[in-house]
Amino acid sequence: MSPDELKITAEPVDNHRCKFVVSQPIFPGGVRRFQSAAEAPGSPLAEAIYAIPEAGVTELIVSGNIVTVVKQSPAPWQALGRAVGAAIRSALASAGPAVAPPAKPAGDAVDDDTLYERVADLFDRQVNPMVARHGGRVELIDVQDAVVMLRMGGGCQGCGMADVTLRQGIEGMLAQAIPEVRGIVDITDHATGANPYFQASKK
Repeated sequence: MSPDELKITAEPVDNHRCKFVVSQPIFPGGVRRFQSAAEAPGSPLAEAIYAIPEAGVTELIVSGNIVTVVKQSPAPWQALGRAVGAAIRSALASAGPAVAPPAKPAGDAVDDDTLYERVADLFDRQVNPMVARHGGRVELIDVQDAVVMLRMGGGCQGCGMADVTLRQGIEGMLAQAIPEVRGIVDITDHATGANPYFQASKK
């Protein structure tokens, strides 16, 4: 696929985080996470995105055909999206792989990238089919220090039963399937839920 045929769609999560969905795989081998520019050398994609001067990129997660960029800059994604898109195109046009595989963690330690991959798989196979019955979905945002960050959408956003779903359903599944996970953080803005399955009780 030539750079001209490549399609990149930006899906902002919030002012600091945006997912870029690319029409071809970038890192089909799993998940690669960069937590600083110091980790970028050897991966042209990460080098190019961290080099965007006005972005102030603090983290980069590449999984399959999705590039998630986290920035501290107040600049809107509409302004930065073109630069990120250009960085993705140039990295994919280079001769070698756009993203180098991560170094293996020492000893028996389980790194966040491995956990991210396992949690994402669990969400796809078990969690989202469960909440889809209520018209909801759960999006894995990140795994940091073995803590899962997620966001609820659809019928789960603003749902009065969301905390029950989170604590009894998702937390239980994670504890059973991936005991290395140390906790869950729900970053959903439940106040803006447009179509909750259960109305939240008024306080």
